[in-house]
Amino acid sequence: MSYFPDVPDRIPYEGPDSKNPLAYRHYNPAELVEGKSMADHLRFAVCYWHTFRGTGSDPFGPGCAIRPWEDGTDSLDMALKRVDVAFEFMQKLGVPFYCFHDRDVAPEGKTLADSNKNLDAVAKKLGQKQKETGIKLLWGTANLFSNKRFVHGASTSSNADVFAYSAAQVKKALEVTKELGGENYVFWGGREGYMTLWNTDLKRELDHLARFFHMAVDYKRKIGFTGAFLIEPKPHEPTSHQYDFDCANSHAFLRTYGLEKEFKFNVETNHATLAKHTMGHELAYAAANGMLGSVDANRGDPLLGWDTDQFPTDLYLTAQSMLIILAAGGLGAGGLNFDAKVRRESFEPIDLFHAHVGSMDAFAQGLKIAAAIRKDGVLADVVKKRYATWDAGVGAEIEAGKHDFASLEAYMLKKGDADANVSGRQELIENILNRYIR
Repeated sequence: MSYFPDVPDRIPYEGPDSKNPLAYRHYNPAELVEGKSMADHLRFAVCYWHTFRGTGSDPFGPGCAIRPWEDGTDSLDMALKRVDVAFEFMQKLGVPFYCFHDRDVAPEGKTLADSNKNLDAVAKKLGQKQKETGIKLLWGTANLFSNKRFVHGASTSSNADVFAYSAAQVKKALEVTKELGGENYVFWGGREGYMTLWNTDLKRELDHLARFFHMAVDYKRKIGFTGAFLIEPKPHEPTSHQYDFDCANSHAFLRTYGLEKEFKFNVETNHATLAKHTMGHELAYAAANGMLGSVDANRGDPLLGWDTDQFPTDLYLTAQSMLIILAAGGLGAGGLNFDAKVRRESFEPIDLFHAHVGSMDAFAQGLKIAAAIRKDGVLADVVKKRYATWDAGVGAEIEAGKHDFASLEAYMLKKGDADANVSGRQELIENILNRYIR
């Protein structure tokens, strides 16, 4: 049985002149860019939650999406059927990876034991489908935010039993991720924060969060899970303030608690913009500190102040992202996961294909643009000239640690004043970018 009968067995690559909405114009998996295939550079992944569980609901109305794989029961039988749907979709799309939360793939039972039993049953089928198709698990994670038990948080909850339940749930999710060959495991603290400081012991909650992470690291080693641990920063929503606000904030937390060597970041575009950063900023910060692990590829709406999780189609965004990723040496075991959902008005199953095809093309084109810019060296030359005073003379001496305040005072007293600054050439840079983005 086919759940997408109007979609070809595999979305083809037809080149830039194609007008076929179910064909790639730029994503050619085998095409070499900087000596590596597009598939290896981009490592696309489909997210289970928005793609197969999203119904199009919003605060003003229930879901209106047509999803033959949803019957409103959240039964185990439907969860097992949904695995077939997911792998048909991913095979036709031609993506190598997928990602899930434990509660996306398997229903929650009345007890933890029931939930674990359901997850085991679905994991068994996921493993079978992975073996049949060659599609792999990029990362797994635990949903520690939807159930009402997490109303005050999970590892930062004011209820110690909730901390204990969260630990047990992550333990199981980590075991299943390892069983399925997951290449990473993600922590997103959806409710790890506070709504008001008036009822919050901030220091105690941060201590508990760190203790939780240390327990996870210990268990990872105990079971021999070799994948990377990733933290996904987000500043707020659903809480007023979340403890993993952005990459810099999360990095400071990890260093404070001696965890900086155990984690990297899963950076999301819409979370970056909610923190008043660009995606480029968050990627560059993570890369500069050796913390770039993976990417949730989406975008937000600048006219709206919440997490809209739209599919990424902006070439300026994808080109800058790929410039930073290429300069960092790639994503390693990470990937580009489409943590994105079709708009409420796009309610037919075929819209899921249009969204993914367009975004995969946008990142493939962004990759080609980034590689062309790197090959020509135009931006590198601009940056090199801007920092030229640090490559010789007093600048090079400062970087080599040969000066202190006293010696620099003597240098400037003799010189009298600093040399004139040079222009940052922002408009020139933007014009140069426009030559490549066309």
